[in-house]
Amino acid sequence: MRFALIAIVAGAAALGACSNQPKYEFAPGACYFVATPDNAPPRLQKIADDQPQLEQCAARLEEMRLRFLRMGGSNQEIAGAYQGRFIFIDREGVKIGKSLTGSRFFSMARTGDGRLAIPGAIQRDATGRPIAIAAEPAAK
Repeated sequence: MRFALIAIVAGAAALGACSNQPKYEFAPGACYFVATPDNAPPRLQKIADDQPQLEQCAARLEEMRLRFLRMGGSNQEIAGAYQGRFIFIDREGVKIGKSLTGSRFFSMARTGDGRLAIPGAIQRDATGRPIAIAAEPAAK
């Protein structure tokens, strides 16, 4: 009985140590873009220092995504990292995960005018679609 328990624990530890995920070094407060070159493992490229929170890093990544789109790019999705957490931004909003391939958790959603906001702060119409938070511009 004791030998079987030791074998199970040792097997679980060995499987946990054999992860195919690359290991990354994260500097405190640094925001990274995850570059995925063809036929190569993903690598981190620092895009901002001194980011106090994950949300600010997501804002830097969203800014980068929009700049690429304005320059004629077609990629609607971008990935980044901040202090050991991976950030995934797409047209729906921001998702956070502990790894590049693992499960992702919804963090921020898009408002009706395309901005990112915490889901509880988004106003919705009767159908459930998000509406813009900003007031209509004053008529001249």
